[in-house]
This record gives sequence, C-alpha cells and structure tokens, in this order.
Amino acid sequence: MAGKIPGLSRVLDTRSIASVAYGEIASSLYFALGVVALHALGFTPWVLLAVGGLFLLVSLSYAEGTAAIPETGGAATFVRRAFNDPAGFLTGWALLLDYLIVIALAALFLPHYLGNAVGWDAITAGPWDAVIGVGVIVAIAGIRLVRRPGLYRVAVVVAFTALVSHLLIVFLGLALLVSSDGLSSGVDLGVAPTWQAIAFALPLAMLAYTGLETVANFAAETREPGRTLPRSLFAGIGAAVLVSFAVGVVGISAYPAHADPSGPGGYASDLGVEWLRAPLVGIAVAFEGSLPSLAVDLLRAFLGVTGSLVLVGAVTTSISGAGRLAYSLGRHQMLPHAFGVLNRRTLIAPVSIVSAAAISCALLVLTAPLEREVRFLASLYSFGVLIAFTAAQVAVIRLRFTEPALARPFRVPVNVRIRGTRVPLAALLGAPLTFAIWVSALATHGASRIAGPIWLLLGIIVFVAVRRSAGERLLKRVQAPVADLVPAAEGVYQRILVPLKLGPIGEEVLATALRLADERRCGIDVLHVIRVPLDRDLDAELTAEEERAEASLADAKELASEHGVTISGEIVRGRALGEAIVRRAKERGADLIVMGSAPRWRRQSRFFSPTVDYVLRKADCEVMVVAYPQGVLDEDGAEA
Repeated sequence: MAGKIPGLSRVLDTRSIASVAYGEIASSLYFALGVVALHALGFTPWVLLAVGGLFLLVSLSYAEGTAAIPETGGAATFVRRAFNDPAGFLTGWALLLDYLIVIALAALFLPHYLGNAVGWDAITAGPWDAVIGVGVIVAIAGIRLVRRPGLYRVAVVVAFTALVSHLLIVFLGLALLVSSDGLSSGVDLGVAPTWQAIAFALPLAMLAYTGLETVANFAAETREPGRTLPRSLFAGIGAAVLVSFAVGVVGISAYPAHADPSGPGGYASDLGVEWLRAPLVGIAVAFEGSLPSLAVDLLRAFLGVTGSLVLVGAVTTSISGAGRLAYSLGRHQMLPHAFGVLNRRTLIAPVSIVSAAAISCALLVLTAPLEREVRFLASLYSFGVLIAFTAAQVAVIRLRFTEPALARPFRVPVNVRIRGTRVPLAALLGAPLTFAIWVSALATHGASRIAGPIWLLLGIIVFVAVRRSAGERLLKRVQAPVADLVPAAEGVYQRILVPLKLGPIGEEVLATALRLADERRCGIDVLHVIRVPLDRDLDAELTAEEERAEASLADAKELASEHGVTISGEIVRGRALGEAIVRRAKERGADLIVMGSAPRWRRQSRFFSPTVDYVLRKADCEVMVVAYPQGVLDEDGAEA
C-alpha cells in the first residue's frame, strides 16, 4: 500500500548483523582465495592472516564511527562529517565501485562452482561464464525490483551455509591434507613467491575481507547501534579471519607451489591457476586418494552447490549495500534525488538496483576479452576499498579533535594523547598501513593506476553536475531532510488511525504513519471505508469494492510486518467517509488520525477536501494532515 518509507526501521539485532558480517566476508573467500594464491603461493595463508589483522584494526574505527553516527553510508558518512561533502562523496563513490566489482566477480564465479558441482563443463568456459554471470545479475536485480527479501534472513542462511562448508574443509583438510612438508614445499620467500609478487598479493587479499561496508550500511536499521554494531563486527570479522587463514592453510597444502613458467617468478600453485575461479571445489578434488571416490564426488557437489548459493547471496546483499550507500549520497545531494528515495517493494531506490546491475554487467562484458579479467577486477577493487579504509580511519581521528563532545557509545580502546586529545592507536597504526598498501597497489597494479583514477574523475563530474542542478555550492554541507512528524510535547500516542485510500497520496499517508508508529512505538489501525450510494442499501452487494478493500488491507499489513509495526485492519461501510472515520476513531480510542490532502482542492479555492474538513471539525482526537504542493502526487480522488 505505501509507496515510500521515509526512513529505515531499526529491526536488526546482534545475530543478524554478525551474520551479515561473516556471510559477506566468508562469501568473498569463494572468489578471493584463488587470485591470492596465484601470487602469494605458499605464503597465501599468511598474507590472508596479515591482511585480516589489519582488517580488524580498521573494524575498530568502523565500530566507533557507526556507533557514534548510526546512519547508512559507512565510511562516506564518517568522512563527510569529519571533512566535507566532496571528500565524503569521493569515498562513497570509490566504495560504490567495490560493490559493483563484488557483484561482477560473484556472478562470474557462480557458473564455475555450479558447473564443477554437476559436471557441466560448458558453462565454465568463456565466454559462457560471463554470459551466465550477466544473466544471474539481471535475474537477481529483476527479483529485487519486484520484492525486497528479508536481508537479515538471507544473511543468516548465507552465513550458516558458508560456515558449514568452511568448517568441513578445515576439519577434513587438517586431518587428511595438512602437513609440515606440504606447507613448506615450494616456499622460498624472495623466489617463490618473489617480493614483487607479495607486494602484488597484499592489495588483492583485501578482496577476501569484503563486507565491512555492508555491515556499516545497516547502522540505520540496527537496534541499539552503540552496542549491537561493535559486538557483531568483532564476532563476524574475527571468525571470518580465523576461518580464512585455516582454509588458506588447507588450500596451499593441497596445491603447493611448483615450477611453472607461466606463473609469477616462474612458480605457481594449481589453486590459483587450474582452480582460480572455483578454489573451494578444487580443495574438494584434492581429497582424491585420501577419501573414497564417492565421498569426494559428494563433497565436490556439496561445495559447488553451496558455493553457488553463497555467491547468489553475495550478489543480493551487494546490490542492497550499493543501494543503501547510494541512498545516503542521494539524500545529501551528491547523487540525483532519485537515488535518495526509498521504495515500498524494494526498500532501496529502484534506480539504484537498475544502475548497480547495469554497471556490473558492463564490467563483466568489458573485461571478458581480457586475458586476466579476474586479476583486473580484483586489482580495481583494492583501489577503492583501500581509499575508503584509509579515509574512514583518518575521519575517526579528526572527529576526536573536531567533535570531542560527540556521543560515542563505543570508543576504540588504547588511546594516546595528542595536543590534549585522546586519539585511538588502532587508527594511528591502521591508516598509514592501508595507505601504504594502496600505494603498493598503484605501483604494481595497472587497473588501480589507470581505471581507478578514471572512475574517480567520472564521480567528480557526477557530483558537480548534481550540485549545479540543485543550485548548491560544491563545498556546502547539505543536510538530509528530516521529517518533523509531530511536536515532541504533543507526540505521545498509543493508537493511530489511518483511513486507507488507493493512490499515491494514500500510499504516502500510510508511509508517514508507519514511520511515526516506529518512532513512537505505538500501533496502527487502518480503516478502509466503502462509500455506499444513497440509492442502495448499506448491506448491498459491492463485490469489486470489497475486493479492492481487502487487497489494500493485505498490502498494508504486509508492509507493516516487514517494518516491525503492529497493525490491525477493518473494512466498514458508510454514506459519508468523514462520518465513518470520526465514528471509528472514537470507538477505537484513537489518539491521532493521519490523512492526506491533494493539491487539486487548492484549485477550487479550498485547502482541504470535504472529508478532511469534516474530520478536522468533528474528531475528538488530534488529526495530522499530510498536504502536498501543486504538481506533487496530484491526482483525483487521492485522499480520504
């Protein structure tokens, strides 16, 4: 029923957010392990562990930032608050690219996991893997345009599936594959891998730890963000780092480095060559000889199918993460206004879903002819994420100086005093380290050095165009509009009555009431009045009207349940809408009636419709009228 929800509801708890954190990071291992092993060889688990430790340092700054500023936007929000809008936008714009790359890589790897699971080799060969990847992105985007999934439920399923798969690999691998000889075989730091290969692998390993921004973007939907976000971050990320290291140990034991002229420095691991696009399935195949053939086939099929499901979840949550980030940028006039509007069916703006799908598909199509498209996309990912991580930590440090009184439910432990201000040591260490890896990426990765700056330049053009079209200064700090739904002194309600009416204004009225009920923790009564003509009996058969009324009530209840608001619905008949509304409000003991007013009544030299005017005059409780200016949602019969 409601077309837009003017805010995100706080319905997520620690388990949901921790599941998002683990599921997002764990899912990235499905496509990151192979590309890291391609360059780091026998040092793959240690590279993953080192970058994972740095990731935990960064997460401390994110925990403080999201707890203090529980808004969607992640690092872009911190940087905008600490510095200015252009800096915040560039951070967010770099992160948008990362979301799109994760969507593209997950979709590209999906046919490889599925094909290896069922023995369908044709879909694992180019260009069909890219074609299927595009189809997957389009299909998921199409579903997201029709309906918003329960993302926290998706996250729980993805996290559980990934965890079971990873633990199975780790337990079997430690028992059957891992040995000191296997871990040391072909390992000669400086030769296999070379120092240049290690410098190349470190930025790529950041791909194994996606998900931090996705968690931060759920800040606006988290119950008690000051407690929930830090706990969930540390639980999900800590588990993911340990599991990633353990899987890396098993993987490199299964496929130790060996001489290969095609590999970096003349050495390669089959985990990063033969199994680059399905490394976890490759580990399953490595159990041949240690397990019965049937068990290996079952394990291979299980990891392939579950890997496909995890990658579908990664595409879904990344589309949603990109949409939430775009929503934040749109609300602050950094992207066109259409990106900053929430939608009933999708929650995020439909234009965000379409844009994310289109650009991700373009990335797949444009990079498919490249000989090493996976390495290209992974390199480009490291460019954006390292900018964001560095900027987020610098922003947290700056906020300690510029806003010392800012409420910080969570503070990064272990601080040092600089000019009388306590500054987090984790950020002081983490920011230079992430910046150093970014410099390494620029020096060793052509994608970072060329395509990264081109993307930022495109973002600058978009930002300037949006600000110019809105008539705003480039450096102005634009505040997102906040609806002042009701004065605090009067806004104590237990029951809200909403007369339902089909049409855009009716949808907006219900959206306003849901937002108010969510903020005030009260219930809603929705009422659909069927107007019965005078020439017919009140109990006359009105089949079409009854069906429309039932449909509107069902839509309203479904929407309310998704946003944690208690709602009850009723259909009544009456000769006059206003009279029926006033009578039902009195019978239900409503504290507030929320109605809408269409612009067309102003053209008739009156401000409200006869129905609204009657309710204002006769109701015993307060009445809120949501009025719209000329040209906005202007339609006949739009209000009660």
